[in-house]
Amino acid sequence: MLHLAILALDCGTHTGWAFGDGSRIESGVQVFDLKRGESPGMRYIRFNAWLQEIFDLLEPDLVAFEMAHHRGGAATELMAGMTTRILEACADRGINHTSVHSATLKKFATGSGRADKEAMKKRASKIAGRLIISDDEADALCLLEYIRGQFGDKK
Repeated sequence: MLHLAILALDCGTHTGWAFGDGSRIESGVQVFDLKRGESPGMRYIRFNAWLQEIFDLLEPDLVAFEMAHHRGGAATELMAGMTTRILEACADRGINHTSVHSATLKKFATGSGRADKEAMKKRASKIAGRLIISDDEADALCLLEYIRGQFGDKK
């Protein structure tokens, strides 16, 4: 059986992340709030640094992330910017990457492509074996499980 080290990301100001390598699952949330007086570009500088750090620490074979929805507004701009940086970091290191639409992920995790945040957190808590209170971490955990299933890679 193929065992990939997979890093799953739910990008945003509060970026959920989950990592699985066939023997363990780790997850959390990394916050990229702007500090007083900072330009919006500082968020991307911190995201790049964090991404390099987590790549060095976890050495993923595959990075998966939720697709950016192009609805407009600041959240879309941020997600698209972070996605671009993921693609660049993966290209620099020769790491494969893939994206998943949020409706596909919700349908997989809950049976409904319109699932609410509570349903996703409930499913993520089952995956992690502990209470998950952050919807960002929940989405990353569900994404990790989805990708593992796509490659036949189970715990």
